[in-house]
Amino acid sequence: MGIFEIILLSVGLAMDAFAVSVCKGLAAKKAGWKERLLCGGWFGFFQGAMPFAGYMVGTGFRSLFDVIAPWLTFILLSVIGGNMVREAFSSEEEETKSGFDIKTMLGLAVATSIDALAVGFTFVGMPARLINAGDIINTLLACIIIGVITFLLSAVGVQVGHSFGIRYKSGAEVMGGTILIFIGLNAIRGFLDSSGATEDQDTIFGLLIPFLGTIMGAAAVYAGKRRLSDKIRVILAGTSAGIMFSVAVWALLGLSTKGFAVGGSSVLPVFLSFCAGAVVQYLLDHSIPHTHAFTELTEGPESRLGTNVKVMLSEVIHHVPEGMAIGAVYAGLFLRTDWISVPTAMIMAVAMAVQNFPEALFVSMPLRDKGTGKGTAFLMGVVSGAPVPLMGVVTVIATVLFPFLLPYIMAMAGGAMIFTIIEEMPMMAEEGDNDKGTLAFVISFAVMMLLINM
Repeated sequence: MGIFEIILLSVGLAMDAFAVSVCKGLAAKKAGWKERLLCGGWFGFFQGAMPFAGYMVGTGFRSLFDVIAPWLTFILLSVIGGNMVREAFSSEEEETKSGFDIKTMLGLAVATSIDALAVGFTFVGMPARLINAGDIINTLLACIIIGVITFLLSAVGVQVGHSFGIRYKSGAEVMGGTILIFIGLNAIRGFLDSSGATEDQDTIFGLLIPFLGTIMGAAAVYAGKRRLSDKIRVILAGTSAGIMFSVAVWALLGLSTKGFAVGGSSVLPVFLSFCAGAVVQYLLDHSIPHTHAFTELTEGPESRLGTNVKVMLSEVIHHVPEGMAIGAVYAGLFLRTDWISVPTAMIMAVAMAVQNFPEALFVSMPLRDKGTGKGTAFLMGVVSGAPVPLMGVVTVIATVLFPFLLPYIMAMAGGAMIFTIIEEMPMMAEEGDNDKGTLAFVISFAVMMLLINM
């Protein structure tokens, strides 16, 4: 693991401690520097010490770990991350004592760091690579980074809980769980990759570029305005739709045609895969409860989920084919195909980041307009983009295991994206003149067409 992965891992592990710290701050009558340092110190020390202990135990079984470590990493991080996500949406209230005494804090610190102990075993199979030194030194530095980041986030969590209440807790747990699952999936991807076409850091960076656009879009709630004007909304919606449509046609369907042509006729496989992708997206749309922003149309089965979650889930569904698309393109690089180039992958990643900006905005701003706090609206917008990196790395794994699937997956992603675009066309509607959204669609489509085919 490089520094980027260690930082991601640290943040993911720290989210559980951050969530508990928020609860501590909520229950505390006073949350000064003493309380922040106590909470940060307890959680930071144990989150840093436990992985090192796990690593030292794991080194005694190195020969076994060389074979099973990537799979163990995937299982452990996925279980830990999945449990964090489950707890975030659970209706059960967690009991957190308000005191900062040794007995209370020791129990909480150990409980929240058990996950970190399990993560320590993974350092045997995926050693930290931070400086030019031995494995033990690098592992120790990685554990120090985990401890410091946990310390800082836990100290902040106490103040957040004391000042704003528990509304940040669920979003923090979802983000932390998503990060851990992503790292676990990437461990499998690195283990299965035998081509050496690209380094781990390059792959992670490429798959996370679209997610950066999501974060920036969600952060717009801090700009001061509570709602978007209709003119801005239709322009952003048209731009996003135009980019997606151009990517689906020229990149996904166009490149999949070249992939099928290698083995024979391409028309029928592209047709069937395109239809399959649209059907899968249709099933997702009807099996997951969600609410479309602005139109306030609710679809899917009846559910007790709140409006915040349903609005977020509408974009989660939207982002599934995008994750498949970016994952398929990077998988093409892994497989050294002659019909997918590095510039194409980068153009795709940046284009999706651009179009993810308004999509996250369309989660955060409507929630903010309905009275949701800025922090919660921001987190819901960010979480809505989590499927992109997750589906991306899952797609890479699938195509590394079964290379023949690559053109099928690309055509399916194209069909799913076009289904989503058509379904969300009402977002481009405005009372009166609708030319602004249409022109934004045409311009963004044309620009992407030019970039992809240059």
